[in-house]
Amino acid sequence: MTRFRLTVRRVPIPAASAAVFALMTGLAQAQTKVDTSAGPMQISPIATGLDEPWAVGFLPDGAVIVTERAGRLLLLREGESAEIDGVPEVYAQGQGGLLDVMIPRDFEQSREVWLTYAAAVDGGAATAVGKGRLSDDGTTLEGFDMLFVGEGHSGGRHFGSRMVEAEDGSVFITTGDRGTGPDGMQAQDPETVEGSVIHLTRDGATATTIEGWRRGVYSIGHRNAQGAALGTDGALWLVEHGAQGGDELNRVEAGKNYGWPVISYGVNYNGNSIGEGQAQDGMEQPLHYWDPSIAPSGMIIYSGALVPDWAGDIFTGSLNTSFLSRLDPDTPAETGFAEERIEAAETARVRDVREAPDGSIWFVSVIEGAIYRLAPAEAG
Repeated sequence: MTRFRLTVRRVPIPAASAAVFALMTGLAQAQTKVDTSAGPMQISPIATGLDEPWAVGFLPDGAVIVTERAGRLLLLREGESAEIDGVPEVYAQGQGGLLDVMIPRDFEQSREVWLTYAAAVDGGAATAVGKGRLSDDGTTLEGFDMLFVGEGHSGGRHFGSRMVEAEDGSVFITTGDRGTGPDGMQAQDPETVEGSVIHLTRDGATATTIEGWRRGVYSIGHRNAQGAALGTDGALWLVEHGAQGGDELNRVEAGKNYGWPVISYGVNYNGNSIGEGQAQDGMEQPLHYWDPSIAPSGMIIYSGALVPDWAGDIFTGSLNTSFLSRLDPDTPAETGFAEERIEAAETARVRDVREAPDGSIWFVSVIEGAIYRLAPAEAG
């Protein structure tokens, strides 16, 4: 295991060196205040010097697990960072690599850590899901077991790859269409896994079976969902990338078809139309769409713990601009819901958004190589 001592300042990272981290634990560290609809908010750096961070997970003891796309899994605790051994080999090309992390609610008993990643398989690469047991000392992911892997495709696009634990402990996993649309119809085929949501039990068995569909496929017609969350109603919600325009927010139900690439609010990158318009019988409409695209990534449905005004609101990052998007489901708008955009230097290319145990909102900036905390300014 490689161990790093965290400092309290930003450190330039030479290209060939190991990452150096800065854990910001005191109010004296650099902070930014932003005005929002709920009053002034403070953005505080949690960790810097990360190498293309992808996702964050919280452990019950206050430690944080971070994935880096190139393949490192990191444990941040009490001013130190350590690389966790036992991570599977990943296909770190294009958009592929080590992707999402999920810490189940029963971690204190199971010590399970779930990962999604791009894996090299026959035919190219595929979205894969697996889990291991975090050793008692936090140094190793023991007995890592691949539970699911899709079919191989060439290229490195559209792995999807967010996970959500359902109320019953089962797990939803998003898969991208692997770049097969709009010309290919794999995302419309319920016997394939491209462009679908997969539903597994905690031991990796099928959690949903729909007649005529491949076992485990929960929904179809998705392009590339890179944000997912459990709603207060227990339903799965996700945000997915459109092409040029047509990013979507969907509330996902078993057996439903969400349209890609037959219907879309966007157009192809060459300007040509996609599919058969914006609506079709038997295909679900998004609850919100973005045109032009923001490339949404990461997602929470906020509890309101620290900011009651935002209870039930939806937060997602943007990969092609520089803001956090807040959608208010109680306020209708032409494209679905009213939107507030929270923007600062720290919100450059936001990959992941999480609600921390204390009710603050954490987000991951790929450009900054950092994790930040957003909370009311008066609360520090």
